[in-house]
Amino acid sequence: MLEELMPLAARVAETLKARGQTVAVADGATGGLISAGLLAIAGATGFYMGGGVIYSLKGRDVLLDLEPEALKGMRSVTEPYALLQARAIRDRFGADWGVAESGSAGPGKHPFGAEAGMSAIAVAGPGVELSRIVRTGQADRAGNMQSFALAAIGLLDEALRS
Repeated sequence: MLEELMPLAARVAETLKARGQTVAVADGATGGLISAGLLAIAGATGFYMGGGVIYSLKGRDVLLDLEPEALKGMRSVTEPYALLQARAIRDRFGADWGVAESGSAGPGKHPFGAEAGMSAIAVAGPGVELSRIVRTGQADRAGNMQSFALAAIGLLDEALRS
């Protein structure tokens, strides 16, 4: 799995290092693959601040420490929710960039109703916020995790180039 993430992650790492910028990651259905892709690049200590896998409400509360008001009206696997997480992980780690993913890897529906193969990804950084929904149309858990991670690293690359 990492082999597919590494070329794009290497480009992201090169850009971050050249700018002296850092990133923090809130993995969801990706189970840590976004972070693993970035950490597979030599010299990751120069750009990767940290992150975690948010796989439960308790995990979200511990890792992001969001005020209850910030969560009003939010639903997981949506662009606004992913953006909230991207901002929060960035701020929590004092990074320049935050990346977040909230999805349903499958094979069944997400507990909150999102179909398998659907993910919301977001990036928040200096003057740039991007988000999008990824739909693979598949119930293949590992394949979806890989696709979501690749899309998230790709979105970070897009944000860095915008």
